[in-house]
Amino acid sequence: MAPRMLVLPSEDYLEEVRRYREEFLAAGSSMDGTGALRRCEDPREWLSAVRAGDDPDRVPEGKVRATVFLCVEEGRVLGMIQLRHTLNEYLRRYSGHIGYSVRPFARRQGVAKWMLAAILPHCRGLGLDRVMIACEPWNEGSRRTILANGGVYEKTVHEPERGIDLEQYWITL
Repeated sequence: MAPRMLVLPSEDYLEEVRRYREEFLAAGSSMDGTGALRRCEDPREWLSAVRAGDDPDRVPEGKVRATVFLCVEEGRVLGMIQLRHTLNEYLRRYSGHIGYSVRPFARRQGVAKWMLAAILPHCRGLGLDRVMIACEPWNEGSRRTILANGGVYEKTVHEPERGIDLEQYWITL
């Protein structure tokens, strides 16, 4: 069995990314940590946007540099996790350094916990000494994932654009 790993998106995974998006749309699930996947029907367009977001010379205005990783096992994309290299005002107030999602069929199998643990060395590599991550109060699985990786609750904030509350946690690296 091929080991689970984090990889950068590439043309090799475009069909899996298309399936990932379709599963999320069918399930009505949030695509956190996927960059522009919700709005990109064409996986190639998504790949181009993800690469631009990770290129310091091409980061879209108002955004911060971010790297999206695919969690892959046996050639299947199980999840995606996005590492934002810095925090702008919005990220500092609401959502933090890391966002992630797990494909519906792969949920409740430890994928999110594994992805979050696997991304922390990348955070250290950026020179970060702690990272903020947030989840909605009803999302018990995400809360447990954050706590299992050393998350310490700071506060709950209301994000007015989407009309949701977010619990904020810090993980010391």
